[in-house]
Amino acid sequence: MNHSTRIKAGEPGPGDDILIVGAGLAGLFLALRLAPRKCTVIAPAPLGEAASSAWAQGGLAAALDPLDTAESHAADTVAAGAGLVDPIIARLIAEEGPARVLDLIEMGVPFDRTDEGALALSLEAAHSVPRVARVAGDLAGKAIMGALTAAVQAAGNITLKWPFRAVGLLQDENGQIAGAVVRDRKGNLSPLTARETIFCTGGSGGLFRVTTNPPQSRGDALAMAWSAGALIADPEFVQFHPTAMDVGLDPAPLATEALRGEGAVLLDRKGQPFMHRYHEDAELAPRDEVARAIHSERMAGRGAFLDAREAVGNEFPAHFPTVFAACMAAGIDPRVKPIPVAPAAHYHMGGVVADMWGRSTLDGLSVCGECASTGAHGANRLASNSLLEAVVFASRIADRLREADLNQPSHSSGDVPDELPPDALQALRLGMAEKCGVVRDADGLASLLEDIDIMSVQHGDARALTASRLIAAAALSREESRGGHYRSDFTETMDEARRSFVRLPSEPAKEEATL
Repeated sequence: MNHSTRIKAGEPGPGDDILIVGAGLAGLFLALRLAPRKCTVIAPAPLGEAASSAWAQGGLAAALDPLDTAESHAADTVAAGAGLVDPIIARLIAEEGPARVLDLIEMGVPFDRTDEGALALSLEAAHSVPRVARVAGDLAGKAIMGALTAAVQAAGNITLKWPFRAVGLLQDENGQIAGAVVRDRKGNLSPLTARETIFCTGGSGGLFRVTTNPPQSRGDALAMAWSAGALIADPEFVQFHPTAMDVGLDPAPLATEALRGEGAVLLDRKGQPFMHRYHEDAELAPRDEVARAIHSERMAGRGAFLDAREAVGNEFPAHFPTVFAACMAAGIDPRVKPIPVAPAAHYHMGGVVADMWGRSTLDGLSVCGECASTGAHGANRLASNSLLEAVVFASRIADRLREADLNQPSHSSGDVPDELPPDALQALRLGMAEKCGVVRDADGLASLLEDIDIMSVQHGDARALTASRLIAAAALSREESRGGHYRSDFTETMDEARRSFVRLPSEPAKEEATL
């Protein structure tokens, strides 16, 4: 049985210049910064409706306070990444971050201000000083996306096409990427040719049963780029947000980390605080430490609840309107009752390898945002560095391409695997959560890879299976615990910090995970 479809395309025409796949923060900011160069942006839904960026409750980290420095921000980023952050990239995003915040302000983003008119900056876990710019407490993502959407709709250089989802890459006989194969809402496939294709497609949280991501964020860029021969880095490093609201919703609403920054406390079912038993920084410990602590409490039957009654109390509706609305919709008034929480797949530190200008290892393909691996996040992303990385690299890609003379691909084609049926997808998500989640071991990971192989025989190399295999195989190969990757059978961290790189077996890379 054939599980894929081949689509053929001609050479890109005069108007087929730059194709941006994804309309979150990275994609829209990039499109705006490209002006006056024309580009096409494709999205699976109207602007803001399918992007993780719009759901970001935290904010954007940048050294904006006069007493803060790029050196300090970079040092915090390196420390959080558990030995795998590229210090040059950490310094780059820290130095360029403040200018990108000013760009966003010019585009209309209403960041919170102090009474004196300065930007109001919040403290989040593992930051040495307050440096997170926010909007209305927990509405940063929504406000940023709202401002960018308005700017994109007014821009003359951007053609927006929806609903289209990229399901494969077009590649010419020389291996150059020549655009993407897209699927419309009726399931029809068609080629969109381009001289430069940029993936801004988000992460992989939708591969796990409990996630804070939009459900369609299933590592599509990872799977498509790997299948075309791109180098992938560190796919095993998935960050589990410790405090997703455990109210039975998919995706799970997020109880922002800023609540703990404001003084909210984690309690067990008996009302006893427990974080001090796991880490000296208690509630402000790094995310992976908090996630494992909550996981342990839940596995022991003690439960986990975030108590913000004293820290926030009656200010909840004004200071954290998103969390408050989600709580009230679930029948929980956080002003008078603790919020049940559980770890949830939240951010993918690994991704398609990108250089400091956003280029992948494939000619004609750039990557930006969560689907990229720039070296900025290492084994454990520093809070609120994701929006920062997205705008910094979007701007750098735009600077590189704005006046570039792009190569002309020849006739191209692309193979599109069948979609994974809903029942198989849910089985995969359950397996990923149970065997490749907050705590992992060799038996579970090996069993998961066997399950993925069986599904592949039945359904072909669906993108969700390919992305899951990349994550699970790299997790099995990494026989240590580091950052967001915790092995109960290898609890120690190796002295040597090494990254994982994987690509198609026909083009082996150093320190490959077994696929």
